[in-house]
Amino acid sequence: MKFEVTILGCGSATPTLKHGPTSQLLEHDSQYFLIDCGEGTQLQLRRFKIRFLKINHIFISHNHGDHCLGLPGLISTMHLLGRNRALYIYAQEGLQAAVEHQLKISHSRLRFEIVWHDLEPDGKKLIYSNKKLAVYSFPLDHRVPCCGFHFSEKEKPLNIKPQCVEKYNIPVPRIRQIKGGSDYTLEDGTVIPNGEMTYRSEKPSSYAFCSDTAFQVKTAEYVKGVDLLYHESTFLEAELERAGYTHHSTATQAAEVAKQAGARKLLLGHYSARYRDTELFKKEAMEVFENVELADEGMTVPVKNV
Repeated sequence: MKFEVTILGCGSATPTLKHGPTSQLLEHDSQYFLIDCGEGTQLQLRRFKIRFLKINHIFISHNHGDHCLGLPGLISTMHLLGRNRALYIYAQEGLQAAVEHQLKISHSRLRFEIVWHDLEPDGKKLIYSNKKLAVYSFPLDHRVPCCGFHFSEKEKPLNIKPQCVEKYNIPVPRIRQIKGGSDYTLEDGTVIPNGEMTYRSEKPSSYAFCSDTAFQVKTAEYVKGVDLLYHESTFLEAELERAGYTHHSTATQAAEVAKQAGARKLLLGHYSARYRDTELFKKEAMEVFENVELADEGMTVPVKNV
């Protein structure tokens, strides 16, 4: 089962010929989730051969243009491609009105419904859930209301050891209860602990997306134990004062969040256009946290077994 993220854009506010505004496509179990939608996102979806109409859920971290200006165009293209099922968008208050105004003045009459969900940047909240995945929002520290997103696999049912079924002559109706975590009591009153009879075939994995934010200790608490952490690194440490003034982070600060969270891997992005050599970000971050990778357009990073 796939659980991976494809980088569509990883630059900051000013696009360059090398890096476009923020956007990512996360795939989990054949379901597509779009994270942020900067200008040009639909062109990147075309470039990397990602099917527009498979995207049913879009998560927008905040209302700055480099994270949402691609949304009206993408919606219009979905309409032209014949979309007829609902599109779910999770965003900050105000974006719905802006997009609906754009559609109104362009006399666009969509064939599909858009279901809007306003984010609440005041604590970690469950905003989407299916049988296998839960998505949480959590507050970041930016100049406008801004949320990060935590995509967390749900724990699968326990597996029961075949030898235990035979050894204790466990009836079929009790097997389901044991897989659900129950102990098993023999006829003589002996209790067989659940842990002796069951095992997990696979540990749940998780991905966290930390968009524009100043450094804050709470971020690490919200994404504790995450397998893959994307964290903005707009500046290098030499621009620490500017990072604080603009409510952004340095590569060193991103690495500190990864370290405090106990993340398995850190993915850096949202580079300022002032830097030509992004390897400097990796070098700086690795002084704090060892497992660092640089985001780049078109790359796909697995969340499982990173």
